[in-house]
Amino acid sequence: MFYTAEEGHSLPFNPFKAIVAPRPIGWISTLTKDGAANLAPYSFFNGVGDAPEMVMFASGGMKDSARNAIDTGEFTFNFVGRAMKDAMNASSASLPYGEDEFDHAGLTKAAGATVACPRVQGAAAAMECKLVETLTPQTLSGEPSSYTILVGQVTGTFIDDAFVTEGGRFDIAKADPIMRAGYRDYFGDGGLFEMERPG
Repeated sequence: MFYTAEEGHSLPFNPFKAIVAPRPIGWISTLTKDGAANLAPYSFFNGVGDAPEMVMFASGGMKDSARNAIDTGEFTFNFVGRAMKDAMNASSASLPYGEDEFDHAGLTKAAGATVACPRVQGAAAAMECKLVETLTPQTLSGEPSSYTILVGQVTGTFIDDAFVTEGGRFDIAKADPIMRAGYRDYFGDGGLFEMERPG
């Protein structure tokens, strides 16, 4: 089959996120201007470059994490391993603004070293970031996209020593990452599995 963007597909579900897969999960922690903690997973997340180290996440609409990162100028990316998949999924619940997803998901906060926002205690790794750029891509028609891209420069990286090999590498196999796919699908070392997002 082939379809143009203008015509659209004839499938019951949009295949876009299933084709652009797997994707690392951007588990983003922030603080509101008033100091309330926020935590949410983002499906569109990746590294931008390593000189200097930068990461990005894209928010469909001005969601809480994006708003907080813009307001405070910082955010933290938390690594999602399989052992934390249920907590990550719980943190995706649509809670009222200012309500703490750490508490909702039963997670403990660990203090940031170079940023005020906390990281997820128990995550194999985390990267503290200062916001360096925010952009809204323009569509072919010249209209703004519904997504906002936030780029952060890494100012500090935490790695749990249990995930550092004797040779000095981050043990990605032991950290056992899960990655996002389309529909309700996730990828991991054990293959494809489904998780339903909480209401």
